[in-house]
Amino acid sequence: MIRSVILGTGGYLPDRVVSNDALACLHNLDTTDAWIAERTGIRQRHVAAPEQQASDLGLLAAREALAQAGISADEVDLIIVATATPDSAFPATAVRIQHKLGITQGFAFDVLAACTGFVYALGIADSLLRTGAARCALVIGAEVFTRILDWSDRGTCVLFGDGAGAVVLRAEEGQGTAQDRGVLGTHLHSDGRFGDLLHVDASGAQDVVRMAGREVFRHAVSKLAAAVDEALEVAGLTHADVQWLVPHQANKRIIEAMGRKLGLPAERVVMTVDRHANTSAASVPLALAEATRDGRIKRGDLVLMEAIGGGLTWGAALARF
Repeated sequence: MIRSVILGTGGYLPDRVVSNDALACLHNLDTTDAWIAERTGIRQRHVAAPEQQASDLGLLAAREALAQAGISADEVDLIIVATATPDSAFPATAVRIQHKLGITQGFAFDVLAACTGFVYALGIADSLLRTGAARCALVIGAEVFTRILDWSDRGTCVLFGDGAGAVVLRAEEGQGTAQDRGVLGTHLHSDGRFGDLLHVDASGAQDVVRMAGREVFRHAVSKLAAAVDEALEVAGLTHADVQWLVPHQANKRIIEAMGRKLGLPAERVVMTVDRHANTSAASVPLALAEATRDGRIKRGDLVLMEAIGGGLTWGAALARF
């Protein structure tokens, strides 16, 4: 059986760091570091330079992932970029990264599933590798989310940051068991009835994010819990088999709730929301890159990834490293 093995991870965060207090002062917001941190766990976020686009951030994350994997760019024949903030409507941000990497073979395209985008992109890449449509893939989440924020809305503008994360996948033969390295399964969902709970408002002079925070929180806990159980059941595994939870970095309370559901101690839950804020489609691969770079996630570990975002979209993925 063909499995999509994760050979390398990479991440990139822009140089500019903005603390909660600096953000409040800069945009004259009626808020404080204590107010933001208590409700979200966020202490700071990274903000892209004016000249940086999603493809620039994604390129740097991709280069790190390729270097960690020991893979040259000319071996890649599939690039999928998950982003809600593309460089342009077209060509796709993935095609721009393909060009910047000097890749001329294969194919590249973008996926839009908001904060769930990376899990969606991982699932699509896994399917294409399993069927033989490609042999080696770059899956990237890249966002310049601060470009679409209403800086007068403290309910949303304090939540997001910019960044990019990437993984390199290669099709390899396995035995078809849960002990094999690679992606064991992805489980994707959406329900458009709740699309307006988290959406981009295009009615004004600038597109901006709008969110019904309490409603999104309520849906997040129940829907993510169901997706996690689904992923484990299909794989024939239990909560006790999971070594690491790498969740979407939206809110500390949601992350902690998911860790408790799995019975995982806090040190087995990768949390970057305090330093990265919510980087949308980049948050899961950024957290994954950090935990592999510092040696927490090791070969053979079972990693559970999950995310929820605008759409509403949500999903979970299991992978053995």
